[in-house]
Amino acid sequence: MSLQNFAIIESTLREGEQFAGAFFTPDQKVQIAEMLDAFGVEYIEMTSPVASSQSFEDCRRIARLGLKAKTLTHIRCRMDDAKIALDTGVDGIDVLFGTSSILRQFSHGKSIAQIIDAAIEVVTYIKSQGVEVRFSSEDSFRSDLVDLLMVYRAVDELGVNRVGIADTVGVATPRQVYDLVSTLRGVVHCDIEFHGHNDTGCAIANSFAALEAGATHVDTSVLGIGERVGITPLGGLIARMYTVNPELVKSKYNLPLLRDIENLVADIVGIQVPFNNYITGYTAFTHKAGIHAKGILNNPETYEILKPEDFGLTRYIHIAHRLTGWNAVKYRAEQLGLSLTDQEIKEATAHIKALADIKPLAMEDVDALLRNWRSTPKEELEEQLRTGQINLPRGETA
Repeated sequence: MSLQNFAIIESTLREGEQFAGAFFTPDQKVQIAEMLDAFGVEYIEMTSPVASSQSFEDCRRIARLGLKAKTLTHIRCRMDDAKIALDTGVDGIDVLFGTSSILRQFSHGKSIAQIIDAAIEVVTYIKSQGVEVRFSSEDSFRSDLVDLLMVYRAVDELGVNRVGIADTVGVATPRQVYDLVSTLRGVVHCDIEFHGHNDTGCAIANSFAALEAGATHVDTSVLGIGERVGITPLGGLIARMYTVNPELVKSKYNLPLLRDIENLVADIVGIQVPFNNYITGYTAFTHKAGIHAKGILNNPETYEILKPEDFGLTRYIHIAHRLTGWNAVKYRAEQLGLSLTDQEIKEATAHIKALADIKPLAMEDVDALLRNWRSTPKEELEEQLRTGQINLPRGETA
């Protein structure tokens, strides 16, 4: 059910602020929030207003923008935090408390009974003020299962909107996530939120496993930025969910906006979008090997599980290399408006491959060779092969 009816809690303005290179000005926060809202995320989570006076003002400002997305903020399970958060006017408050033995010993020093008492007080108060409330156990996967279920059952009986499972240190495997969410689904009646860190590279897989098991909400950030190596990336989750139901994902989200959002955040925090980034990396829809290029030209589904046009992107057939095939070269010749026979294309392809064994080639080199194929004497081609040089036609430059 959750695979057909899931919601994204976009946490770039909360978890993303914990990224080592992040510093968002108030206006940049508004710009990010508005772009995420235009993209279609269901929730936007912001830094705790208790963190600083500017954090409070930023939270209140975004809560007043009139976005379609619901606004959330994130606080400790304390009454004074809750009262300050309510003053910002957000639609919901995310409450957390560390439940693992290591956090209970070295962080806050509270017993499970004390955690439940605090949760009852804070959750009851927030609910009385008419806003959404989620209670999350921090470091869920290093917590005792019996302790977790006691806490979750207690807050569920209070009528929380969601309980949260947090893989705070990125230790969980998809199987562990599936098992815990499945167990919890049999205990609580409220929605279940998953927050997964990516320290061991499992954040997307863990988020998907959570949804498969009955979770309803997943936390993301743009490019996955966050504490340490970050959390489930927005684009990565979108890619994963698109493969399950493309039409649903296209109806829920404005997919062509993804690249603009990622470029904006990358620029603000001073990083590059990775070459192999989900969907928007510059190699995401690049095809190089001859057998791949032939398949793509015949039917893109042979080697593409995502349709680039659904994201406002285009595929690229890379032919300036030794792995190229004549079908890809023929396609490029047709793009250039050249009328070469299949035999000529095959000869040109052999020449491209031979040249590429000697030196790196650029697309301009290949285009020049194809444009000049019939007019270049074979002796000159042999000289190009021997010297590794390509003579461009008159009036053209590489």
